[in-house]
Amino acid sequence: MDIFVLIKQTFDTEEKITLHNGAIDEENAKWIINPYDEYAIEEALRQRERFGGRVTVLSVGPQRAADALRTALAMGADEAALIDGGPLGGDEHGVALALAAYLRTKAFDLVLGGFFSVDNGAGQVAVRLAALLDIPHAAAVTQLDVQDGIALVWRDAEGDSERIELPLPALITAQQGLNEPRYPSLPNIMKAKKKPLHRVGLSELGLTPPPAKTERVALFAPPPRSVGQRLGGDAAAQAAALAQALRSDARTGPLL
Repeated sequence: MDIFVLIKQTFDTEEKITLHNGAIDEENAKWIINPYDEYAIEEALRQRERFGGRVTVLSVGPQRAADALRTALAMGADEAALIDGGPLGGDEHGVALALAAYLRTKAFDLVLGGFFSVDNGAGQVAVRLAALLDIPHAAAVTQLDVQDGIALVWRDAEGDSERIELPLPALITAQQGLNEPRYPSLPNIMKAKKKPLHRVGLSELGLTPPPAKTERVALFAPPPRSVGQRLGGDAAAQAAALAQALRSDARTGPLL
């Protein structure tokens, strides 16, 4: 089984993120594989262990994204490819076009990816890619079983579970709970340095940067939490003060 896994390098949401002139300070940011993509990598490795074949991790991004691909190789992927995403500016429409142009030149049974990325949270790339490749797609998958050219999936449907059958080739995005991603071992980290990592430019795919469909106009930290108010007096006085505050739409901070 030939499997491609779409991954994105994102900043670590558990680390402090610093903004400079409306953009993330990349020099001081810690970059990781998008957590949802780790479930996709793990599932690809499990399917390869069951059926054989190859697992290729694929990313569209800046040159630093090679670090994320090397981590995926250390987890057990066979090879990697990095499409230069600098000219695309992170626009999901352009990223999907680049991925589609690359995958049209490849044979594959399954394309896996994360449900969404923790930086943008848009969840657009996989849906757009499936449409461009004209293959079936299932999102937020929590269980996957492949048999006889059919992918049986159970997906998270806003608190419920939905069962879907997809003919292969298909594109599936992983939700938390699909599996438990493995950690790269030291021997595999060393082996990853020798595994192929192909770098691909947009011109090699016959593409010129398309007009962006989305644009980030501002990026800012949430406002600092204001000082709360304490309501005094007996219960009746507190209730009256609370009603008055709500009636006047006071925005001076949370009530304590």
